[in-house]
Amino acid sequence: MRPIPLLFLLLFSTNFCLAQEEDDSLQTLEEVRVRAFEQNRKAASSTVTVRIIETNNGDRYNKTSFLNGLNTITGVRMEERSPGSYRINIRGSSLRSPFGVRNVKVYWNDIPLTDPGGNTYFNQLAWNNFSSMEIVKGPAGSHYGAGTGGLLLVQNFTTAWRPGISLDYLAGSYNLHNIFASARFGSKENRNQISYAHNQHDGYREQSAMRRDNFSWISQLKLTDKQQLTASILYTDLYYQTPGALNLAEFIANPKSARPAVGIFPSATDARAAIDQKNFLAGLSSIYQWSKGLKQSTILYGAYNQIKNPAIRNYERRKEPGFGGRMIFTWQKKWEQDYTGQKTNDLQLSGGNETQLGYFNTQVFSNQGGNPDTLQTNDDINYTAYSFFLQGDLAIKESWFFHAGASLNKTKVDFTRLSDYPVLKQGGSYRNEIAPRFSLKKILSDDLSVKATVARGFSPPTVAELLPSTGVISTELEAEYGWNYELTGNYSMFRKNLNLELTGYYFQLNKALVQRRDAAGADFFVNAGDIQQKGVEIHGDYIYSRVRKTFLEYFVLRADYTFSHFRYGNFIKGADDFSGKEIPSVPRHTISFLSDFHFNLGLYLNLSWYNASKIFLNDANTAVAEPYQLLGARVGWRNQSSKKYRLNFYAGADNLLNEKYSLGNDINAAGGRYFNAAALRNYYIGISFQGIKPQAK
Repeated sequence: MRPIPLLFLLLFSTNFCLAQEEDDSLQTLEEVRVRAFEQNRKAASSTVTVRIIETNNGDRYNKTSFLNGLNTITGVRMEERSPGSYRINIRGSSLRSPFGVRNVKVYWNDIPLTDPGGNTYFNQLAWNNFSSMEIVKGPAGSHYGAGTGGLLLVQNFTTAWRPGISLDYLAGSYNLHNIFASARFGSKENRNQISYAHNQHDGYREQSAMRRDNFSWISQLKLTDKQQLTASILYTDLYYQTPGALNLAEFIANPKSARPAVGIFPSATDARAAIDQKNFLAGLSSIYQWSKGLKQSTILYGAYNQIKNPAIRNYERRKEPGFGGRMIFTWQKKWEQDYTGQKTNDLQLSGGNETQLGYFNTQVFSNQGGNPDTLQTNDDINYTAYSFFLQGDLAIKESWFFHAGASLNKTKVDFTRLSDYPVLKQGGSYRNEIAPRFSLKKILSDDLSVKATVARGFSPPTVAELLPSTGVISTELEAEYGWNYELTGNYSMFRKNLNLELTGYYFQLNKALVQRRDAAGADFFVNAGDIQQKGVEIHGDYIYSRVRKTFLEYFVLRADYTFSHFRYGNFIKGADDFSGKEIPSVPRHTISFLSDFHFNLGLYLNLSWYNASKIFLNDANTAVAEPYQLLGARVGWRNQSSKKYRLNFYAGADNLLNEKYSLGNDINAAGGRYFNAAALRNYYIGISFQGIKPQAK
């Protein structure tokens, strides 16, 4: 790491947010509203440390996934083992995820996208399924149920909604084709949005092709001045191949190859290793304003996931229906006026419940050339999770801000192994656990503020951890838990054009769930003694806008630096003592730098740079993935003259330095099969069109 260039980047860095229809107006971070924990406040007066990605400040890549956008956020790391196969790590939470997204709670339009069993099919989302994404790091269980790994709130509607249509086509290397289409229609009282997305990609490696078709419909109806209903439907049909991991010799010799045949196990190609995934989610939410200060929010939803997974070891078929809902009551009171007539004190209380029920069935067969053969196991799984929560927020004279909340959580799981006779029943429950959260923020001046947060996280094992690919039901696993301590300072300069944020935290996680692999490569999980996670996150953003007419209209810059000092405390398993070892899968240092230049005549240039230090690949710290850096660029033109339509032509490239690296390593892999090679230098070109209905005068 080079400290002098890093400090230079941090002092001249920025973040920007544009409205959904790409208005010329710029919003600084201070003007963004934070919705998490029902606060609905400007970032300047929120006790939550949150990062927000909006449609257009995230629109700088090939739009196949959210990977590059999320990796620009301090403390956040998204990985891609192959196109369509994603992991999300928020401050180390990918330790539990050999694949998929676990221990990170995700909501789409306030509907839980995370299923009752704790798994999130994040890959069902396409680019046009979101207009903004809030990222909360650390335990959020005081309001969002059990979890230690963070929170993602994905929204489809914004206040900038206007009737119109959007069409986007993008093509690129490895037979990349992306199509996005959206139609927005209706009135202010009945807003509707229908979206379709098609993504296809042959992949960089053998056996890594991907295809996704995605449909969504959202309708928001204002019934009366007191009540509003929102209906949301999301359907995804996704197929992606899984090439499997390589050992170091294979990775060096031919990183494009799929996993070869080893012993009794076929190659990934011969096994036709892939995932055929269909996801359906439907939800109805109601907001009712009982009085000026009292509001009720009710959300009911149902989901159905169907998965077929021919793999090297077997063929798995899952059916996962789930149901649930949330109900929240919020009461707000403002009092005492200052000399301007503004209310200066604000008290808000909210409380409610979230319940999720899952009735899953998992069947495992032997795999014969990508087809199911002899039945090995057949399990019915009933999973119940519920949470009751209560919290309060107090603002005093827009200077002191207090937040206190807690939830009571319980989960219960029952397994019925139908393939055994007599039928085997196993189960377990995780007792009532209280997850409190306390935050305090002080505005020291117009440019300086500090805030402190203390929170307890509690996270029971997911269905995928209780029933891993070994096929052995692991009801002996215990929930992980721990306290997180966090301190954040914000400072602004140059009329708030330059914003700096520094966060330090310490999170001790007890009985941490850790993924291991057996000699055949099947994953299973154990409880480690404890993990000590210490980190520093630095964010800086700067924006320049012209005062007088020049060739350069404005530019925005942003830099993020993450330092992660994650180590096992006391962790002894059998003859192995990993105490004091670094946690695998998490780089100690990451840096991202973004710059955007907008010129007159509609020309623009986006640049991005990302650097990750070495990553340990096993608990013993004997295997390492080398450091890498990624450089990306996009240049384009968008018309600025018409108020009825917008055109945008662009071309870009990723991994311009042609780095050979692995993204989405298999941790603690048998036979040293850690590496999933990412694409070398690749290109794309695209065009987008927006037709916008002019606003009525």
